[in-house]
Amino acid sequence: MEERIKYLFRQYLNNTCTRKEFEEFFSLMNDAAHNEIVRELIRKTYEETGQSFLTYVDERGNLVLTEPAWEEQQVTKGRSRNRNRFILAVTTCVMVALAGVVWLINRPIQQRQPSSKQALAKKITGRSEYKYMLLPDSTKVWLNAASTLEYPHQFAAGKREVFLTGEAYFDVKHADKQPFLIHTGKVTTMVLGTAFNIKAYPGRENIIVSVSRGKVRVNYNEKEVATLTPGQQVKISNVNKPIVQKKIAISEPGAWQQGNLVYDDETIKDIIADLERIYDVTIRMQNETLANERISTSFRREINIEHALQVLCNLTDTRFKLENNTYLIQ
Repeated sequence: MEERIKYLFRQYLNNTCTRKEFEEFFSLMNDAAHNEIVRELIRKTYEETGQSFLTYVDERGNLVLTEPAWEEQQVTKGRSRNRNRFILAVTTCVMVALAGVVWLINRPIQQRQPSSKQALAKKITGRSEYKYMLLPDSTKVWLNAASTLEYPHQFAAGKREVFLTGEAYFDVKHADKQPFLIHTGKVTTMVLGTAFNIKAYPGRENIIVSVSRGKVRVNYNEKEVATLTPGQQVKISNVNKPIVQKKIAISEPGAWQQGNLVYDDETIKDIIADLERIYDVTIRMQNETLANERISTSFRREINIEHALQVLCNLTDTRFKLENNTYLIQ
């Protein structure tokens, strides 16, 4: 390991890295932000080389290391002139670059560019899969089927932010001076310490936030649309329909954790999409008009898909059949 780090450092400092070596070098730099052994090896290697190299701060405030030769050949003179307007050139050592890596990882998420999100930890569930996790601040999260949660390895001071696609139940660790924000597209939910559920699958008609404990503030396009207390829910339309806020049973938020699939005034197509995720099946409706009809119903997750579809068909005066591994509702 030590010899490999020395080799990569020399290749980098001599500007002779191949693309693969360059990627490996920066992977080590990222590891050094979290791994004391790697950090010590890098420090030792730098002391042995006794060399320095050029870094600069670009127009977005990002610390950038000198590009290797194979990349420089693709940079035009015009691009170099433009970039020089923003460059704060400094001669520094590898340890400054390492400090820059740590800073980029820990700075507030709202200052990051979209590409920085790649550095976030990511938890993903497949169809019919559910996960429980503990975030760095001890917040508890139950992630529903076919969902993704992205979060930093360490929350920045003053703010905790995560990105959700799908559905999750959060039990947030209370911190007076460190609000917890969940971003789901145009909707941001902010809390200090509470328990609540967010349902925000792609393609759904509504994003639904339901509170079982504490208080939650919900913003849409950076404007506050609701402040929820226990037993309250808000539905925010993805198709420009009015925002709906209502009372619900305290036990309803996150009912899916106990195996209860509850649908209140939901479109049939959204319910079908849920059943596809939960049971890992494919369902098609032949009547597209019926797909937008709204119903209220509930299921127990342990019933099989055919039982659930039968309940759905009884409510919509339809029938289903299995054809080529696809359930058709007629």
